Amino acid sequence: MTVYESDLPGVGKKHEVELGDGSRLIIVTHNTGKREVFRRASADSDSEKLFELTDQLARQVGTLLEGAYFQPVQTETIETLLGDNTLIEWVEVGADSDIAGKTLRESDLRQATGASVIAIERGDEVITSPGGDAMVEAGDTLVVIGPKTACRDFVALVKGT
Repeated sequence: MTVYESDLPGVGKKHEVELGDGSRLIIVTHNTGKREVFRRASADSDSEKLFELTDQLARQVGTLLEGAYFQPVQTETIETLLGDNTLIEWVEVGADSDIAGKTLRESDLRQATGASVIAIERGDEVITSPGGDAMVEAGDTLVVIGPKTACRDFVALVKGT
């Protein structure tokens, strides 16, 4: 998949996404936050407007499309790419993980990997911005942010791979 980005002075940004059949999905993000989504059937055709979303609705739809609430295919990890090199990743703590039963400070994960835990999901509870004294339990899902390599190192340490 190739994504093209261009500035629209006074308007915002335009992203064009090549869809495998030669068509393109075009997303115009206005400076106001409004999003317009178009489809162009071929390089020579005009764009057809599909729909328009407010900033808040676009973010909610994006989260759904990303799979943050439901993963239709079982995957080892869920991750979100921010920019070219920064990930937000969800990592489940297994019963045999070396960090289960330790605080974040004791686990020393940030210093060891460079990735930071921004939330702990424990059942229906979400602990946001956990401090160093937050206890990590088996079954928790840690929401982590950092460079791709730091997140990969984080997963390896938590899962013991």
